[in-house]
Parts: sequence; structure tokens; C-alpha cells
Amino acid sequence: MHRIVTTGLALLALGAAPLLGDESARADAGKRESQAARPEYRLTGRFPVGGDGGWDYLTVDAPARRVFVSRSTHVMVLDADSGRILGDIPATEGVHGIALAPELKRGFTSNGRSSTVTVFDLATLEVVSRVKVTGENPDAILFEPASKRVFTFNGRGRSSTALDAVSASVVGTIPLAGKPEFAAADGSGRVFVNIEDRNEVTVIDARALTVQAHWPLAPCEEPSGLAIDVRRQRLFVGCRNRLLVVMSAADGRIVSKLPIGEGNDAVAFDPEVGLVFASNGDGTLTLARETTPDAYAVVQTVATKKGARTLAVDTKTHRAFLPAADFGPPPSPTAESPRPRPGPVAGSFEILVVGPR
Repeated sequence: MHRIVTTGLALLALGAAPLLGDESARADAGKRESQAARPEYRLTGRFPVGGDGGWDYLTVDAPARRVFVSRSTHVMVLDADSGRILGDIPATEGVHGIALAPELKRGFTSNGRSSTVTVFDLATLEVVSRVKVTGENPDAILFEPASKRVFTFNGRGRSSTALDAVSASVVGTIPLAGKPEFAAADGSGRVFVNIEDRNEVTVIDARALTVQAHWPLAPCEEPSGLAIDVRRQRLFVGCRNRLLVVMSAADGRIVSKLPIGEGNDAVAFDPEVGLVFASNGDGTLTLARETTPDAYAVVQTVATKKGARTLAVDTKTHRAFLPAADFGPPPSPTAESPRPRPGPVAGSFEILVVGPR
């Protein structure tokens, strides 16, 4: 191959017409390089975790090779490579999310039923303290490194509580215009949060604890998952009406709109491979990427499992982890619950692993 290309370049230097075989060879090489740079993803394995409780968000600590999985009343900690259970963080009533501050050697969980945050030691997983937040039902949670603050997004409280991550004390409350869902930070002091019932992204100044902007998401409805490409300043918003909206994190301009599966609840971005992951409750995982500046396209849809609607991405191995379970028939309707949901089959909880082929 090298000899043919060299010959073709020599002919061009002499003013001769290139050989068709040279062009074909270069095209084939470029195609192979493109395919190698963009491998297909597939379901590569399962971690049969089992155990009791439902689930919500999960978080990957890629350098430490650990996965933190919320399980209703506790957080399970798994080995990211084998799925082996490494430990457990107890008494996290109604836990939704887990935020990590590696430089402070601390982790934080948002406990919806008790409206608290559990602070734990990242090395030992031992609980350090519990903090009462200022709004009901803290859902999403994140650590913002520029301000060294932890933010909870309180669903029923329609607010965000800010905690000093070092002292684990409440430093302020930010009223929000609606029900917050997931959030993301740009690392320089700005926090973005989906407002589910207003179809917008709210921008928060993490230092001043004030709202900077409200950015409409139309035609997105019920925004749920949210991720950020910090380098390109792009937000990726998963919407319940089967859309992924790409928005400028600089000014709120909508850049692109892509089709995804039904029931999205989480979005993640892997900066090294440039892939956006959107996990959908209908049993699909949508993969998208930037094709040209300000243009994005769906590049693959991977079959996962019905109900696998949240995910986290391991940026070291570029694999996605999705919690899932088998479900039995729904219970009989009651006056309090006229449309009961089916419950998970005992012991069937697992983590699906989706990775490059």
C-alpha cells in the first residue's frame, strides 16, 4: 500500500494524471480509518447484580474503576471491569443520584424521601455526615468544581440547594421556575438544569447562586437527560417526545434536533470518542455525534432492554452501563393507584454493558 501511494504522488509531482487504482486505494484506506475511528457498539455483557430495591441514576468513577448505583435505600458500589460488588452505602432513603468530588475524597447522594444528602468517604465508603437540604425531594445532584459546591435539584421544592463540599454545610437556596430534572456543569462556574414542566434549560451562576438565564427548548417536551460537551460548548437534552436537542451552552441557541427512542431519562457524552448516548425506556440506546460544525446525526441505535432508561459512561473504556431488570405483571388497580406499574422480579436486577465491537 505504501509503495502504490508513493508512486501516485510521484506522478502528480511530474504533472501526470493520477492512477485510478491510487485513488481507489486511498479511498479504501480512508474508509477503513474512518470505520476504525468509529467502531460499532453492541451489548457486550451483563453484570448480574441482584439485590432488592428499585434504581435511578448511576455514576462511574473511571480512574478508580468503580460504578455507584442507586438502589432506593442504599447505594451499591461495583467494580467497573468485573461487576463485582465492592461495597454499599446504607440509609439513603429514596436515593436518586450520586455526585463525586475526587479532589476532596468525598461522595454525595441525593435522598429524595428524607430530603437529605449523605456525605461519604470515597476511599472507605463510610458515611461521614448527613445534611438536610432546603427543598423537598432532591433528585439530581452534581459537584461543581470551580465553586467547590454540591447542588441538589429539588423536584417538589422547585429549587436547588447549594452545599459547601468541604464543610458539608448549606450555603444557599436558588428558587427555580419549575420542576428541575437532570443537571450539568461546564467546570468554570456555570450549572445548567432541565426544567421539566416548562420545557427550558435554566442557567445558574454557581458562585453567586443566582439564575442567569432561561433558555426555551421547543419543540422539546418534558426534558429529562442532560449532558455537556465542554470543549465545544454544546448541551445535549433528552426529551420525552423522542427528541435529542443540541443547544449552545454559550447562548441557548438550538443547534440540532435528532430522533431518539421513547422514554428517555438520561444522556451522557464521551469527549474522547465524541459520542452522545441517550438511554430510552423502550429498550434502545441512541448514539449520535457531530458530523460537521453545528451538525449532528444519529449514527447507531443499540437494542438494550425495556426499562433501561438511565445510564453512565466509563470514559476510560468508552463503555456504557445501563441498569435493568425483568418485570412481572402489574398489580391490581386500586383507588389510590388506578394505573399500577409492574414491579421488578426479585433478584433480576442487572447492569447492561454496551461497548465498542
